[in-house]
Amino acid sequence: MSDTFEFIDAEYATRTTTNTVTPVPSVIQVCVWLDVSRSGFYEWRDRPASATATRRGELATLVVRSFTASDGTYGYRRVHADLAAWGRPCGLELVRALMREQGLELCQPRPWRHALTEPGQTPAAIPDLLDRDFTADAPGTKMVGDITYIPTWEGWLYPATVLDCHTKAVIG
Repeated sequence: MSDTFEFIDAEYATRTTTNTVTPVPSVIQVCVWLDVSRSGFYEWRDRPASATATRRGELATLVVRSFTASDGTYGYRRVHADLAAWGRPCGLELVRALMREQGLELCQPRPWRHALTEPGQTPAAIPDLLDRDFTADAPGTKMVGDITYIPTWEGWLYPATVLDCHTKAVIG
């Protein structure tokens, strides 16, 4: 029922402030159309906020404060830890829901990736010598290769492969 009252309140507020050309239906008419009582709407509107709504509002401001203090990198678990440290214990799922309601999405920095080459001012164009044709009539006429890197405990490994386009076998 409160969803209907919220709809009436939002519609009436937007129509009275933005639309001056077309006639705005009164709250009485909207209540009749939606089959709700007018007195129930006014009682809902004038009712003070519940303790739960007040607590959620206070927690929402603290969640935003924690999130902005971390430059947008904290997720709901770290924000939950901040709230617990500030003496405002609550559940993980409540923090998660409050962050979702506020539209707070964390921004994690990308992990460091090892690069084999240093980028210059203008990168050189890599020529396509095979013209995307990876078929060969005889073994040993067309060969392609690739290189990759693998981090290990002792350092980086750079395995490279050479494939024959005719036999599709690894040559080296």
